[in-house]
Amino acid sequence: MFRFGEPQYLYLLIVLPLLAVFYFYSNYRRRKKLREYGSPELLAHLMPDVSKYRPDVKFWLTLSALAMVIFMLARPQFGSKMETVKRQGVETVVALDISNSMLAQDVTPSRLEKSKKLISRLVETFNNDKVAMIVFAGEAFTQLPITSDYVSAKMFLETISPSLITTQGTDIRGAIDLAMKSFTPNEGVGRAIVLITDGENHEGGAIEAAQEAAKKGMRVFVLGVGSPDGSPIPVEGTNEFRRDKDGNVVVTRLNEQMCQEIAKAGNGIYVRVDNTSNAERALNAEINKLAKADVETQVFTEFNEQFQVLAWLAILLLAADLMILNRKNPLFKNVKLFK
Repeated sequence: MFRFGEPQYLYLLIVLPLLAVFYFYSNYRRRKKLREYGSPELLAHLMPDVSKYRPDVKFWLTLSALAMVIFMLARPQFGSKMETVKRQGVETVVALDISNSMLAQDVTPSRLEKSKKLISRLVETFNNDKVAMIVFAGEAFTQLPITSDYVSAKMFLETISPSLITTQGTDIRGAIDLAMKSFTPNEGVGRAIVLITDGENHEGGAIEAAQEAAKKGMRVFVLGVGSPDGSPIPVEGTNEFRRDKDGNVVVTRLNEQMCQEIAKAGNGIYVRVDNTSNAERALNAEINKLAKADVETQVFTEFNEQFQVLAWLAILLLAADLMILNRKNPLFKNVKLFK
């Protein structure tokens, strides 16, 4: 595995193109002034020892050496040993409703986008914990198997949209059943199923599934997204709203009663998601109460520094820069290299 020990120094690389632009601009100004004194052909005869290409070669050598130094400061490293380590944490499976009703905008910017932001902030609070993501509508499938790779979790989160599932509906039972199968076999670890949905048009069996999860020591937390007053469902890419077969605008409403019943059956809590951060705080507080057990994770425990190679490259580039003169060497008049 490759990584940088001090990746913040890589921001210095932005200096390199700026130096290149400055160098080319300076050359342009210099050549423009030289043309004021005479034609380039005449000046070349008057200054036979001046090399046309050597200054450019020296500049690129220096710039390359500077790049090597910046990479050295960032401390490139290769992982040399994989070990299984035990850390204290919990396991959380997030089941996100991505049915079309989640596009409603009674929560800003929409129910789905608000939910995704909430999950992203939840992942940011994790430390030595594991997370998995399930998406569901008329059916459920695993978007991300359980992992402690939070970067991947956020990356997969960005790709979630209603287009991932063509079967419409809200199969909460299927989501909970799949979530129960997503945990690791580790004993004694706290397990949470975070169900995020507007609860509309669910297909039955959700309460029984939540009860089954509770029997297995998994707590089911339900986050209800939306408003009981309801909101129309936008058609993506247009300014229109979804309509039923009679041409009436479809209004989707948060089914709070059903969400509360599922949370109660799953030995969890129900929290309504609105335009505040109250739901996020309440969920974090509940997850933090879960028993933290040793969670096995495979990590690279030894990293070898690789800056020595870059140091030698920088030295060789600078040495080559010093050996190349700006002017032609009279001992090599007949040699056309860098002439």
